[in-house]
Amino acid sequence: MISEAIINSLVRLVDEERVLISEPMKNHTTFRIGGEADAMVRISDKNELSKVLRYLSQVEIPYYIIGNGSNLLVADEGYRGVIIEIADKMNEVRVEGSCLVCQAGALMSKIARIAYENGLTGLEFAAGIPGTIGGGTVMNAGAYGGELKHVVTQVTVVNKEGEELIFTNEDMEFGYRTSLIKKYPYIVTEVKLQLEEGDKSVIKETMDDLAARRRDKQPLEYPSAGSTFKRPEGYFAGALIQDAGLKGYTVGGAQVSEKHSGFVINKCGATSADVRNLMAHVQKTVKEKFDVTLEPEVIYLDS
Repeated sequence: MISEAIINSLVRLVDEERVLISEPMKNHTTFRIGGEADAMVRISDKNELSKVLRYLSQVEIPYYIIGNGSNLLVADEGYRGVIIEIADKMNEVRVEGSCLVCQAGALMSKIARIAYENGLTGLEFAAGIPGTIGGGTVMNAGAYGGELKHVVTQVTVVNKEGEELIFTNEDMEFGYRTSLIKKYPYIVTEVKLQLEEGDKSVIKETMDDLAARRRDKQPLEYPSAGSTFKRPEGYFAGALIQDAGLKGYTVGGAQVSEKHSGFVINKCGATSADVRNLMAHVQKTVKEKFDVTLEPEVIYLDS
């Protein structure tokens, strides 16, 4: 556990009400699963983030950055360290002509809505993605043929010493569900997107169509972390899992969705262990039947 002295120091760096002690991580993930973190700090701006990072590095306390917790499975035992949340306290979006300048905690769904309201096209695919633009940029989030790498022009980050760096799209080394920031301990604070002027009615029609497709095909009525596995080259994870006879397969409160086999859902009070055991069974079965290795897209966090 973190000492009272550490907690008091964090309180001096940010407002007291934004330092949460023994915070249940199930309240901060879309899976609605996870034990307590020793502490959580809810960041409001990049200067505050820099101060917290420098302090935690100085006292050698482990930390982990989260946004909306939409791609995260936290251990039942929780996390021994500090969770730094960059979310709704740091979510401003500025419109500069056909560009959007977004703080890292802004939800991609919010940014897509602002783009539509301003007649800007290119971000329709992101309207149903539940994560933040910061987390989405780290993993080059995408859906329905669109990816952030197609619209991101500049990414501002800080390193663990709290120093600011700025990367271009080319610097970011975007790939399938990866980027430069998957390799180095940088933390996104701001993302600039370049969009194009479009017809609002067409933009809305596209967003409505994608929303309908999501409702029809995805188990949105249950907590989950979205697609559980990355797409193997030449295959679709959901199809492989279904063809392996695993649709509806259950471990404890976790289930391979009966609506879309690419999703593992928290159907009824699932634990982190339930989800991990289910994922391991899916990987083992798919490997045995098709000789294909499924790589998790969901990030597992423990101490």
